[in-house]
Amino acid sequence: MKELEYFGKYFSGTRQELITAVKKSLGRSRFEHVLRVEKAAIKLAELNDVSIEKASIAALTHDYSKERSDSEFKETIKKYSLDPDLLNWGNFIWHGVVGAKIVSNELKITDPEILNAIARHTVGAPEMTKLDQIIYVADFVEDGRDFPDAQIARSLAYADLKAAVSFETKHTLQYLMSSNKTIYPTAILTYNAWVAGQ
Repeated sequence: MKELEYFGKYFSGTRQELITAVKKSLGRSRFEHVLRVEKAAIKLAELNDVSIEKASIAALTHDYSKERSDSEFKETIKKYSLDPDLLNWGNFIWHGVVGAKIVSNELKITDPEILNAIARHTVGAPEMTKLDQIIYVADFVEDGRDFPDAQIARSLAYADLKAAVSFETKHTLQYLMSSNKTIYPTAILTYNAWVAGQ
């Protein structure tokens, strides 16, 4: 891939410098996933007239804190007075919502839209910007994903972003319910807005 140029508005360094910082924070498998998500996010950004630079930065950092300890997440929730209910959840929720705070602190990325896209990439939100939708969907359809209907999800993503958000939301909730998993309340609100409300 041709080196994407950053202009210093959202991250002070180059794309390569950001990649180096992310690589230090993640194991090999997770890091390779992040690069595939960026590839999908850039493609979706081009198709949906969204800043490629923002899509690249949000994609590269969406899982930045995924491998941090539970204690670090809990300390961050308390230190920054985040919603106390977060303490009742785990890494799947934390690495998005709390991870956005860690990205802001450590990488000095402060753009609200990028941070919201990181925060919302796991369970979405009733209202999502195009960038939110792109990171949410790119994480779901990146080329390494191999689940039933992955190819349908990919085809949908590159044809109709909103339809892909709806498909992903429904697919994820069906999986959680069939596995008798606890569902984060925001995921239900996302479902009501993007699936039931359509």
